[in-house]
Amino acid sequence: MGFLDALLGRTKPKQANLDALFGIPSSAITLAAEAGLTPTGTGAVCYRAAGGGAFAQVEQEVVELLRADADAPDVRTTTDEFGFTWLVVEDDPEDLTGLVTDLHAVNTTLEVHGFGPGLLCSLLPFRDAGGRGFGLVYLYKQGTFYPFAPKPGGGRQRDTLLEIRARDLLAQDLPVEKDPQRWLAVWGAPGL
Repeated sequence: MGFLDALLGRTKPKQANLDALFGIPSSAITLAAEAGLTPTGTGAVCYRAAGGGAFAQVEQEVVELLRADADAPDVRTTTDEFGFTWLVVEDDPEDLTGLVTDLHAVNTTLEVHGFGPGLLCSLLPFRDAGGRGFGLVYLYKQGTFYPFAPKPGGGRQRDTLLEIRARDLLAQDLPVEKDPQRWLAVWGAPGL
């Protein structure tokens, strides 16, 4: 940021650090050991789909890229109640590194083709032994992670105690979003 930008109050937005996604496997070990939360094998990237053929072509290329391997995961797209698109990848829960690599590839491909401004977040769902859901959310525009824990029972209430506990556990391995106001609810997200 230059002197004139500082004087006029302009700031540069924080850049995403997609490589931070590769810290998730070590965080998953911490979540399993300390909170009993294990990965479900599902991961998703949420974005605002752009209109036009160029975006549709890039989206199709991403899906084909993920399906190209002989051990390819299940890949699908879905739209939530707010109109955002989720590209969902379902793979072996034991291969969290492969899942993270797939999510990184989705984010990177969209970013490289100029659709980075439409990227919102990436999500990795976890579950405990009782089936309670938990989401580890990566905010693309902030380059940080935050916990999302809906309370069991299907209502739209959050388990804030679990979120705070998870935040403290995750801070060892990941850049955690410090502002809880940015811990947006992702109701109805795939895998939760």
